[in-house]
Amino acid sequence: MKVTMSCVGLRNLLQGLSFSVKYYSSINHLQTTCPCSKIKAKKCHILNCSECTCTHRTAPSGSILPWRFFSCKEGTRISSKRKQNTSVVTSELLHKNLLKSEQENWNDISPIYKPMTKRIKEKLEEFHNKYTFNSESPRMRFGGNVYFEENGCIFLSKADDDEGNVDILFSTDDLGFSDAFIQRIRISPDQTYMAISLKSESSEEATCVIMKLGHFPVVKKVIPSVFSFEWAANDVLYYTTQKNLKCQNVFMTTFTYQKHTKLVYTEQDARFFVDIYLTKDRRFLTINSNSKTTSEVWLVDCRNPFALPALVQARTKGVIYHIEHRNDELYILTTYGEPAEYKLMKAPVASSGKENWQLVYALEKKTKLVDFEMFSDDCIMFLKKAGHLYLNVISFVSHSVQSIKLPTWACEFELESHPEHTTSTCYFQLSSPVHPPKRFAYSFKENNLIEQAVQEVPIITNCHTTRLLAKSKDETLVPITVFHNKNSEELHRKPLLVHVYGAYGIDLNMSFKEEKLMLIEEGWILAYCHVRGGGELGLSWHKDGCQHNKLKGLHDLKACIMLLHELGFSQPKHTALAAASAGGVLAGALCNTDPELIRAMVLQAPFVDVLNTMMKTHLPLTIEEQEEWGNPLEDEKYMKYIKSYCPYQNIKPQHYPSVFITAYENDQRIPLTGVLRYVQKLRKAALDHASRTSKKV
Repeated sequence: MKVTMSCVGLRNLLQGLSFSVKYYSSINHLQTTCPCSKIKAKKCHILNCSECTCTHRTAPSGSILPWRFFSCKEGTRISSKRKQNTSVVTSELLHKNLLKSEQENWNDISPIYKPMTKRIKEKLEEFHNKYTFNSESPRMRFGGNVYFEENGCIFLSKADDDEGNVDILFSTDDLGFSDAFIQRIRISPDQTYMAISLKSESSEEATCVIMKLGHFPVVKKVIPSVFSFEWAANDVLYYTTQKNLKCQNVFMTTFTYQKHTKLVYTEQDARFFVDIYLTKDRRFLTINSNSKTTSEVWLVDCRNPFALPALVQARTKGVIYHIEHRNDELYILTTYGEPAEYKLMKAPVASSGKENWQLVYALEKKTKLVDFEMFSDDCIMFLKKAGHLYLNVISFVSHSVQSIKLPTWACEFELESHPEHTTSTCYFQLSSPVHPPKRFAYSFKENNLIEQAVQEVPIITNCHTTRLLAKSKDETLVPITVFHNKNSEELHRKPLLVHVYGAYGIDLNMSFKEEKLMLIEEGWILAYCHVRGGGELGLSWHKDGCQHNKLKGLHDLKACIMLLHELGFSQPKHTALAAASAGGVLAGALCNTDPELIRAMVLQAPFVDVLNTMMKTHLPLTIEEQEEWGNPLEDEKYMKYIKSYCPYQNIKPQHYPSVFITAYENDQRIPLTGVLRYVQKLRKAALDHASRTSKKV
């Protein structure tokens, strides 16, 4: 269940801030509450965005997870059992009362927005039908067989079959997983077995189903709470288990004569998260243990999958590395050495220590490595530099590097699965918030980039993209990407929606969404502020905005909004700020320090109580998050610093913008209780200010 909190002043703001129609579902029903009232204390106006659900993009296999959405589970440890029970009961009762109050408030005012909601849904349906095209699902080719997934089913076809004959190998409905979606598919080397992970929107954990393929595919095993898995051999599967948002154990299971399952690796450090990945040539299975800043990789030789894993390089604080393999050499994507940005290095398999790492290619400063893919004779790097996307092709044969600038409108890319490393073509999709995905292919043989015209999509001709640089408090230049209608006049009178994140080294999500294009058509300006703490300018950009540098992200955000207004992009009374998850820290902080810069704020499952959360080490993610936020329990300076910007800690009676908040009722990462407490405190501060102001008048 998803819960929504809102307040007066959002009629204009929320004309387009509904989730895309294609994601509408009856699973999650939105409810609403009102955290603060800007003008009239007893009357709130909100938009019903009911029956919405989010989709979550999973990290590509083999990628180190540099972040996970934050968990701020409520509750404290109390030594006395009697006191603990009393505390839990009191907390639960408070939670229920707050939720009931907010639900009643929503029921009273929701009818006001039914006509607006209907109009938005109809408009989004129109945009969805116009700009979403039915491209083929990604195909995974193994020899003469092609595997693909559509609508919860996995199909098998022959590569040389022109008649379109397919066999159904798996169906979520037939096996009782109707509420789940297929997250990952892995085929064994001899194509005897297929492993599938299934995940529902309401659960953090996935279920792995192992099928034996043939004329009549059968289920051989079902493994609960699985995060990642790979086939090390024809009948040997390695997998990691997930518990309380952590992955620390790796298991191996077999399916033939000596059927057994055993534990092969355990991570003892709570800061580290374990996943597994198969090198592109299927020679090694890698066990990757990663914190936010440090990596350690173990290798399993797939020619001898029962042997003990071998360590590549012992973890060194601050050094991240990934492993690929080619021609008996390890190719290491790492931050080792200066500057502390990604480099491609190599070393012999038998001598893999960092003292033997040799540089192959180094990224330029202020360049973000978006993705990396290995092929038999080349590797491809997708890079982001000065707001533009580039494709760098590194040839291991000619020892050359070719850099190709991708279309200027592109802001986001998605690499398609390439299970065979000997393929001669790399496929990927490009998009932007207002440009539907377009498929491209890079041919290694022809050494060129080809746009794939799978189906004609209307060309967006009336939207202009502007890239700006705002000067922050310490003179650092902060990138901004702006979208607006070319035909718009008097931009200073148009509504502006500002987006921010600024955490974990993660870029702002700039993939295509129909609602963004709808806003452009209705005269809105969209601005994406790439502040420090995010990853748009490389690893140093993240480092310069985390721990004791968090306030730099806040200063960046303020500078971006002020520059937009100075250049005539809207004005404060027409400006809204949107953020999700950890982006709520900077958005909430700005709402406290500079409320006059914005008229309204939209927060999706926001992390708004940094200090209290980071002081609760029993929570599943708190210890590993210390590398992002600091440890206030051991360092008084961090205690004071976090308190200085924490949104919850700095709420005070003043004139606040209108606020619209969504949160999931059963969210392990951002529990509803914490959001409700923030809402309660924010509403009280706004009401106190309104009361004092009215008395003066």
